[in-house]
Amino acid sequence: MQGKILIIAGSDSGGGAGIQGDVKTVTALGGYAATAITALTAQNTRGVFGIMEVPDEFISRQIELVLSDIGADVIKTGMLHRVGVIKAVLESLAKFDKKIPLIVDPVMVAKGGAALLDAEAVEYMKNHLFPRAFLVTPNIPEAEILSGMKISGVDDMVKAGRKIMEYGSAAILVKGGHLDSAKVHNVLIDGAGVKIYNSRRYHTRNTHGTGCAFASAIATFLAQKIPLRRAVKKALNYIDMAIRTAPDIGRGNGPLNHSGR
Repeated sequence: MQGKILIIAGSDSGGGAGIQGDVKTVTALGGYAATAITALTAQNTRGVFGIMEVPDEFISRQIELVLSDIGADVIKTGMLHRVGVIKAVLESLAKFDKKIPLIVDPVMVAKGGAALLDAEAVEYMKNHLFPRAFLVTPNIPEAEILSGMKISGVDDMVKAGRKIMEYGSAAILVKGGHLDSAKVHNVLIDGAGVKIYNSRRYHTRNTHGTGCAFASAIATFLAQKIPLRRAVKKALNYIDMAIRTAPDIGRGNGPLNHSGR
């Protein structure tokens, strides 16, 4: 087992996204997943039907106990739905090695349309969490909110990515699954410039948890000392497999095949 990843995110009772999907992804790719749960959700493939808060102090306690004993090679955040949660995360992380790469997946809206991040938290995340991040991984709708611009093609993805990078992250990956295009275009902007990854588009409803799994796969490969650009490529290969072999579970947006086989 190679690489320790601390995942700070909400749970998904349906098992397709959030903490559950992240743990499955990290495990399938040979990493060790530890967690700090930020919220409990009642959901299935048809949507999110309820969210239960986890107290900020308890989120901090989870993070600090994991890092003080197990440690982490990479930290990945998912659902951080309000300012208090983001503050708790930042204050806890500040007590440990600031060189641990942080991947921020700015989860804002569930696949079924439920809001998972309030407006005040969006601004706080941009101004306080992004400067701490090694990589930020918004999808198209999230990148539009974060950049304040409409995205209708790859050029716009690059422009939006550069705008978001102004908040201080070392790199940004704009995920293109929501773009109306024949292939899926993912745009990575880092210190070396712009890298565009093109991958096959599958016309399927079984894509629940794709963003979570993609970011967690990148985190795992980074924890295994694989450079960022190659880690993104390997993560895309994993996502391709996970969508192509999805088990077709549930009556809504079904989960991926996280198993890696």
